[in-house]
Amino acid sequence: MEIKDSGRVILTAYHSYTPSRIPMEQSFVPQLSPTPGHSPLNSKARYQRMDRMISQDSLHPPSFSRSVSQESLDSTSMADYWSEVKSIEESAENGQEEHAVLEVKSADEGEMEEAWIQEAGLSTLVSGSLGEEPAEALFSTLTRTQAAVVKKRIDNYTQTQRKKKHSVRDVRDIFAVGDSPPVFCPGAGSPNSIQLSSKLSFRAPGRLESCASDCKLSKDSPSLLEELNFEVPYSECALRKDCRSIQRIKKDDATLPKFLIRKAKLGLTIVGDLSKEDMKKIGYISLIELTAYFDALGIELKRNRTVKSKVRECGLFGVPLTTLLENDQKKFPGSKVPLIFKKLLSKLEQTGLQTEGILRVPGSASRVKNLRQELEAKFYEDTFDWEQVRHNDAAGLLKMFIRELPYPLLTVEYLPAFNAVENISPSKLQLQALHLLIMLLPEPNRDTLKAFLEFLSKVVANEEKNRMSLWNVSMIVAPNLFMCKGKTANPQEMQGAAGAAHVVRLLVKYQDILWTVPYFMISHVRKMNEAAMNKKHQASDKSKKKLLRTFWNPEREKTERSELCDVPRGVIRVHAPQHAKVSMAIQLDNETKAMDVIARFDCENSSGSLGSVRRQKQYLYEVGGNIGERCLDPETYLLDLYHVNPQCQWILKPRTT
Repeated sequence: MEIKDSGRVILTAYHSYTPSRIPMEQSFVPQLSPTPGHSPLNSKARYQRMDRMISQDSLHPPSFSRSVSQESLDSTSMADYWSEVKSIEESAENGQEEHAVLEVKSADEGEMEEAWIQEAGLSTLVSGSLGEEPAEALFSTLTRTQAAVVKKRIDNYTQTQRKKKHSVRDVRDIFAVGDSPPVFCPGAGSPNSIQLSSKLSFRAPGRLESCASDCKLSKDSPSLLEELNFEVPYSECALRKDCRSIQRIKKDDATLPKFLIRKAKLGLTIVGDLSKEDMKKIGYISLIELTAYFDALGIELKRNRTVKSKVRECGLFGVPLTTLLENDQKKFPGSKVPLIFKKLLSKLEQTGLQTEGILRVPGSASRVKNLRQELEAKFYEDTFDWEQVRHNDAAGLLKMFIRELPYPLLTVEYLPAFNAVENISPSKLQLQALHLLIMLLPEPNRDTLKAFLEFLSKVVANEEKNRMSLWNVSMIVAPNLFMCKGKTANPQEMQGAAGAAHVVRLLVKYQDILWTVPYFMISHVRKMNEAAMNKKHQASDKSKKKLLRTFWNPEREKTERSELCDVPRGVIRVHAPQHAKVSMAIQLDNETKAMDVIARFDCENSSGSLGSVRRQKQYLYEVGGNIGERCLDPETYLLDLYHVNPQCQWILKPRTT
């Protein structure tokens, strides 16, 4: 039967994948043939109903035309991947999955630039109107490379809008001709950073597990050590030639490099340590930096746009993450991960971590379908019997939950960028790209993804019993994360299977690094907050100037100045509202760390009347000044932080959950 070339392939069935049936040169592209008893045309109609219509542009190789080498993988290495794809297809054919129709299209140039400018917090630069977005403050902190990216985007947007005869600010009004873009070099030559010995890997107790410690290397494998510098924006160090080498993907997890983090005296910051306002600014910076980084590597940052469509607003499966969390928070305020997702993970951790083939071996299709229907009816009523759920059924429900999300876990907008990471080499550059993408994800997506990756790490940790290596787990997970529900396959996508699995492997392996906010982004946020405060003060000073002249008292001003001078430098007052001793003045020296202050409070309050409060772990926060709120790494040197943010308050309290 002849089918016109429409740029797509109708995926109807897969054959078994054994060494005897797949030649070496076709080990990643299974043969396609019509499914017995099914018309190809009917299959096409069925897939079109469920298709998310992800942009085909996102699947094209980048401009520098590098390819992923698969020489290191044998003909059976991807068997788990294709077995999982086949399982997904059969699940759709059997009607287990009910999909809402969600149409995703490539954005045209004008729409793409407009969306980019808005998401980067720069829309007021284009409109010229005053708004809440800290556009000018953000722009004042950018490096030359980042500023050039913003100029290019605004210039493109201006040109497309002129074609549409819309009134917009000329790019020359924003970037004055002849003026040099602002220069911001966070971390360059900073006295607040120290270099680790090559023999040691940095590990912040209780906060960040060193990636060097969890990499199981065989005796024959070289110990690959690479340093990650969080002080300088990645785009400042990236060169187009760096990613032109051929990526040789090996299924041996021991070949993955170990990364050492350059330790800074201001301490590490993980995603949950910052306030929502500051994390919003991190998102602005991440988008600008990701664009600059991809430009430096010669990769076009593609994005999709979602065509609005009706999705479920109640239930468990096929419901947007934001809607699920809104419903869950009515019952459990502060929930950050959907309750059904957490429960499925918990069930698997209790019964399935040591089960051979967990995640790989599917449960009964009919039983999974019945369990899904029962969960929909009984979960929120707390009448569902979890004892009847076998571990393979729970694994099937977990993967079904991810696939049925109406908007992908990695988001519609940035799924093409995650796909593009496959085409970057070496692993260090891939890791940096993923780092920026994780910072860009909406909070519900990022928190849910983190919970999933933590579970996968536990699966890999039990490899000796469950026979699931990191590579095996990645092959199973990749189709569920990267293949859109019911989406038809094409040869390029199938050839990229190894690359997709490798990206998942990086997400699982280096998740602690990926959820650490780079130092240069924290510096950006501080400078943005300072610029915004200065602008506010200038505006308020003008309005109050006349009033102050009327009530100005020179003697009182002298007294206030002398009182300020009497406060010793390097002394902070720490407030601990939940301790018996609610505040304490502490003299800082070059060696004082956050953990020292916490220990001192614990010692002072050991015999206090509120001793029971000590059971809840306390953390030291910096609040205000040039930061919204930040939970401090116990290893933070407080005198260095005091010099960076002298106006902040110091508060000892439990973490917000």
